[in-house]
Amino acid sequence: MSGSARISAFASARGEQLWPGIVLAAAGAVAFSGKAILAKLMYRHGVDAVTVVAWRMALALPMFLALAWWASRGRAALTRRDWVAVWGLGFSGYYAASMLDFAGLQYISASLERLILYLGPTIVMVISVLWFKRHVSTRQWLAAAISYSGALVVFGHELTLQGGAVALGAALVFGSAVSYSVYLVASGEVVGRLGSMRLTGLASSAACVLCLLHFALFKPWSAAAVPAPVMALSALNAVACTFAPVLMVMMAIERIGSAMTAQVGMIGPLSTIAMGVLLLDEPFTPWLLAGTVLVMSGVWLLARWR
Repeated sequence: MSGSARISAFASARGEQLWPGIVLAAAGAVAFSGKAILAKLMYRHGVDAVTVVAWRMALALPMFLALAWWASRGRAALTRRDWVAVWGLGFSGYYAASMLDFAGLQYISASLERLILYLGPTIVMVISVLWFKRHVSTRQWLAAAISYSGALVVFGHELTLQGGAVALGAALVFGSAVSYSVYLVASGEVVGRLGSMRLTGLASSAACVLCLLHFALFKPWSAAAVPAPVMALSALNAVACTFAPVLMVMMAIERIGSAMTAQVGMIGPLSTIAMGVLLLDEPFTPWLLAGTVLVMSGVWLLARWR
């Protein structure tokens, strides 16, 4: 086969992967964004964040265990070092991040929650500066400042309308974003050793166990008895907004790469805002529009200037 023929065949193969990858990335972003909406709907039935997370993780655990088993076939057994890494990453990336996120959602809108979480790339940048002493250009700091100004616009508006509880909720969700960013930074070496699918299955399974232990330690077992609508929403949360997005995003990365997957993922905040307006009757205000544009613009510029 000639050189031009090989290039043509490669381009054709890439083209065949493009649209399926984009669809998977978009579906994963929308599905993952739906967890905030489902949590808000469950809170209307009188349950708290710990109970919501416990049922989410209990129902997702069998699926993550199956993923860990499937991804581990034919692979070497984990060393003690690997197990320590898996539990540490499970604690940071899924247990702490989930608990803080769902706790914060009790006090702020789903739209503000998604905008705060979307600041993740800027947090990763700061961690890389502090941890790895990496150089960050002035333009990158400017992009981060644009994103934070957008989040502050929406935060300030909600704070004016709802009072000090918004500050607590925003702090909890920001803590969730920091915890997940630590996971992203720290997981690089482990992904190289274990593979992304295997690490995701194992770390998520570890996080599920930690969340269930948290419930057992801090809640009476009677709290596990929840209304039927909460059980139905929990099942939807576990499957459609927890396990399925993980697979869809991983499959998208295999087809179109992590950079394009992240770019398509910008649909996430928009879908959260749309679902918040349609399903939760959250107001769509000029402040929310302005803040969303600023946050997404800053993250886009940060990716472009990196």
